Amino acid sequence: MAKRQFKAESKKLLDLMINSIYTNREIFLRELVSNASDALDKLSYESLTNKKIKVNKKKLGIKIEVDKESRILTIEDNGIGMSKNELAEDLGTIAKSGTLAFKEGVTDKDKLNMIGQFGVGFYSSFMVSDKVIVESKKVGEDKAYKWTSNGVDGYEIEECDKDNNGTKITLHIKENGEEKYDYYLDDINIQKLIKKYSDYVTYPITMLILDEKKNKKTETDPINSMVPIWKKNKNKIKDEEYNSFYKDKYYDYVDPLRVIHTNAEGLVSYDAVLFIPGNPPFDFYMKDYKKGLELYSNGVLIMDKCEDLLPDYLNFVKGVVDSPDLTLNISRETLQQNRQLNIIAKNIEKKVLKELADMLENDRDNYEKFFKSFGVNIKFGVYDGYGAKKDDLKDLLIFYSSTEKKNVTLKEYVQRSLDDKIYYACGETIDSIDMMPKVESLKESGKEVLYLTEYVDEFALKMLDTYEDKKFVNVATDSVDLSTEIEKQALKRKNDDAKDMFDLMKNELGEEVVAVRYTNQLKNHPICLTSEGEITVEMQKVINAMPTDEHAEAKLVLEINENHEIAKKLQDLYKNDKETLKKYTKILYNEARLIEGLPVTNPTELSNLVCEMLSK
Repeated sequence: MAKRQFKAESKKLLDLMINSIYTNREIFLRELVSNASDALDKLSYESLTNKKIKVNKKKLGIKIEVDKESRILTIEDNGIGMSKNELAEDLGTIAKSGTLAFKEGVTDKDKLNMIGQFGVGFYSSFMVSDKVIVESKKVGEDKAYKWTSNGVDGYEIEECDKDNNGTKITLHIKENGEEKYDYYLDDINIQKLIKKYSDYVTYPITMLILDEKKNKKTETDPINSMVPIWKKNKNKIKDEEYNSFYKDKYYDYVDPLRVIHTNAEGLVSYDAVLFIPGNPPFDFYMKDYKKGLELYSNGVLIMDKCEDLLPDYLNFVKGVVDSPDLTLNISRETLQQNRQLNIIAKNIEKKVLKELADMLENDRDNYEKFFKSFGVNIKFGVYDGYGAKKDDLKDLLIFYSSTEKKNVTLKEYVQRSLDDKIYYACGETIDSIDMMPKVESLKESGKEVLYLTEYVDEFALKMLDTYEDKKFVNVATDSVDLSTEIEKQALKRKNDDAKDMFDLMKNELGEEVVAVRYTNQLKNHPICLTSEGEITVEMQKVINAMPTDEHAEAKLVLEINENHEIAKKLQDLYKNDKETLKKYTKILYNEARLIEGLPVTNPTELSNLVCEMLSK
């Protein structure tokens, strides 16, 4: 029998198919199973319009068998089958899709959910096999035909024996080399691939596996779930079913905090089940962590993690999206355009934010758990993109309150406050912030202070700038002054009188500070550091800790409590012992740095100075 040649352009395309179009060899099984599913769909549809075709839909399915000794893998369906001409046309002309032609001829396309539109998926089988045999018998025809090809050198078609309608594809798996082709000759591996890519194909996929006790092959129960959870009526799904699905799929040991099951129809139709976890996944803080939702087209997995479906600040969300309206590329591994995806992504973002807002209002304990794990994401979302999302996210922020002794929202803060400012302080821990000199002074004055302990906190509040017309103010800056006008004038005179002393002290510290001065804001504390300008001490620490070339310096001011005994001591030293005053200045400055959580620039010098003072 003469061998038929692929058309010249088809030869080139086949070579491209095998070597370039598909980046992941294992998807060949997904493609062949999808083609089999399409063939079953066609048969079901034809039976509705052709009364001569009798179909028991309960018996429709796909069978897979591995013969390890002969290096053969077979995929068989009892679908509509192919005629001799269809074998020649659809398999002899690459990118000629019988599914697409069939779909275009169907008036009610909503009844069909076929994804084999390009006519190229079948040829992915040549990535793992050096010979492919297709035996097919079309419904309503008496004869069956066999299509055989070793790849680019062409194909043969001949008559064959086949009792039942449908198609059987036999792959002769390549010998092991650099690629571990033996992987596809293992029953367990094949089952894993079915679960991964084709779990929600709507027909049962079974395997013939050797039963060693009976010494014969027996058919398994369906490997695939067939009906995905997102296609079920959500009113009939119990929480346990959602939780089990989540824990099995995402390897978590605790239930998710919230489940969002949503369906949309219109310009872009899709089904989605989303989960808000209670804990970060084990790899969440690793460099290789990738955000994204599983993306399906008609129940067939297209992408493990579709990053375009989630903004960065929602990278903790898990879940699946299934849409029949996606424009896939030729390999079905990626998308040709993002318009549909963008619509879905925007809807998902809104759904998640609405769910978080509901949790905050009606399930505060769980929201606190969520925020402990992922609050930094929400803050990052406020700051990211020059504050593009800040209005959507500001009411989801919570911070520890000095008066309430628990986390509060910005709305709760302003409802209590009679001030035109929202005070906050930054530090490593709540306890360390609570003991800061300026914080203690504000608390004694009856002011509520928000405690910021995350690196992104102050950046987020700086981006917000105000909340309900109340300005955010860092208590460690020179902009916080609760004294009366009379007190301010008295302090100014005292600082003017001590100008020469402070110039000497400033000169001793050099560029470390921009000024030394008295303050009346410290109550019992002797000293503190404040900052002038936009860059605060906490922002300096964060920016300088980043693995970039950026470097920031806050304009530091050493403030001395005018009413503390240390103020009198400094005045005495200025009059009688300026050299000792210089040593005191360095000690006080470094103490103030330690209070602020800043490193001491010269620990040895500080230790020697302290010991020298103690020994006198």
